[in-house]
Amino acid sequence: MNYYNNQRIPAPESGSRKFWRIVFGSMLGFLISSIVMFVLSIIFMIGIIANIATTSTPTVPSNAILRIELSGLIAERGEKNPFEDTGFAEFTKANLGLDDILKSIDKAATDPKIKAISLEGGVANTGLASVQEIYTALERFKESGKKVYAYGDYYSQKGYFLASVADEIHLNPLGMIDFKGIAMRTVFFKGLLDKMEIDVQIIRHGTFKSAVEPFMLDKMSEANAEQLSLIANQLWSVITEKIAEKRDISTDSLNQIANKLLCFEADQCQSLGMIDHLSYYSGYEDNLRTFLELEKDKKINYITLNEYKKQVIAGEKAGDNIAVIYAFGDIVDGEGSGQNIGSKSLCKEIRKAYTRDDVKAIVFRVNSPGGSAMASGAIWNEIELAKKAGKIVVTSMGDYAASGGYYISCNSDWIVAQPSTLTGSIGVFGIVASIQKMMKNKLGITYDVVKSNEYADFATGRLMDPYELNILQNSVETVYSLFTQRVAQGRGLEQSYVDEIGEGRVWSGIAAIENKLVDQLGNIDDAIAKAAELAELTDYGIVEYPAPVNIFEKFFKQGSQTEVEMLLKQRFGELYFTFDAMRSVTEMDGVQARIPMSITID
Repeated sequence: MNYYNNQRIPAPESGSRKFWRIVFGSMLGFLISSIVMFVLSIIFMIGIIANIATTSTPTVPSNAILRIELSGLIAERGEKNPFEDTGFAEFTKANLGLDDILKSIDKAATDPKIKAISLEGGVANTGLASVQEIYTALERFKESGKKVYAYGDYYSQKGYFLASVADEIHLNPLGMIDFKGIAMRTVFFKGLLDKMEIDVQIIRHGTFKSAVEPFMLDKMSEANAEQLSLIANQLWSVITEKIAEKRDISTDSLNQIANKLLCFEADQCQSLGMIDHLSYYSGYEDNLRTFLELEKDKKINYITLNEYKKQVIAGEKAGDNIAVIYAFGDIVDGEGSGQNIGSKSLCKEIRKAYTRDDVKAIVFRVNSPGGSAMASGAIWNEIELAKKAGKIVVTSMGDYAASGGYYISCNSDWIVAQPSTLTGSIGVFGIVASIQKMMKNKLGITYDVVKSNEYADFATGRLMDPYELNILQNSVETVYSLFTQRVAQGRGLEQSYVDEIGEGRVWSGIAAIENKLVDQLGNIDDAIAKAAELAELTDYGIVEYPAPVNIFEKFFKQGSQTEVEMLLKQRFGELYFTFDAMRSVTEMDGVQARIPMSITID
């Protein structure tokens, strides 16, 4: 044993000992991995068996309340969970789907056993247009003569907007309402790129094509600030006008409340008329018992949304059907995944629908900020083929149907959007990033090349010369011209007019209907009704594409990447979006048609 400064230093490890340590360590790692994979396989098999065995539908108790908890993420579509009725349910939670919420609310409206809805959580973790879909469904529920109650320890702005439809709003005595107005923030990366010595070259068409601004500016351009300011005010008007109607508070008063941040104290929220009762959850339940005419401490017959959604019977019929095709996420080339729109896989689903004789119309549900222009063009073409096959196509827009999302929508016979849908953004761009300077100056890594032709190393991660940039600019102009031509064709407009309202500008649904980019303000049910009207259907079923994703299929198909991304978003917020935007730049392939990837709406 050696010593240094009176400290013992272990003797160097012998070669044979080190060898066996590595061998045993490897064996242990292999053993642990094998055990983990064995356990996962067992869980997967149990899931398959559970999915087959648990086909029974839970009984709805009489005098029941449908409990809708909105504390988690609300996805466009729900996922099937084979463990839902087993002891593993808590460990394998599937995302709550907007489709499940809407169908369940509509079913509950005609269910004599459901007396009211309890809207709980106070946070609506989804886009404003999706919140409007739920809001409208709750209005339909109330039209049946039934009640809606809301409780929250805290209300986010969208959560309170949704709760405002309730007959009674309850707030924790120590709670608050985050009521402050709409802010649209953009994260800019130019300073980071400069510090890291990453060179970025931009090619775009569109004065308002602001998706590239985070990489070339350190603040919004005047054009972008103008369009976002207009959208923010329009979205705020959507919220305040509805709240004013439901709560009998003038929009001027609501703006005063927001401007002075007057709802950050629970008692002020009540005195201002924003809520009806200050109560803990136990007091809220006592109020529900009074409504149900139950004795105090008597058990309330709750049924959760996950339980109740099984009451909704599949809508497909033996006769005529309307196909609802879901397209949500970024638009990418190829197969894609459950979290984005792969052109190849979506085209297959569209083809399945329009080649069925019993499918008379298609409702295309789009919730996308755009993506690959090539992939968008392929999907546009498949919609064209559906129309040539004699099918009516109606698009229902969600939170986003912009840029590439609008491209795939514009060929429809009719387009329905929510007032708060972000759409338009008719413009395209390309980004060329070079990390060669960073690699040389930061890491000492350099590149060299030999070529058979002058531009053999075109688009290989180096800076481009004016001739090469001109080649790319011509490509962008060609795509933009085709984009505007197809919008003009689909919407029955002059191409010059499309170019005038295009230029990459983003519009709210309110402005889009004024600019003839959409036909009607409404929700997915309005789109289905319009498809039935255009196809002259009075009795029809609903068939959905693609089939809902099973959480185990998602896990084994694409690993846990989606769950990791969701966790990173929750933990790191804007830092994650910064990383994600930088990653997106390196992964972009070809000309892009998308809205800014770094906008957050508060």
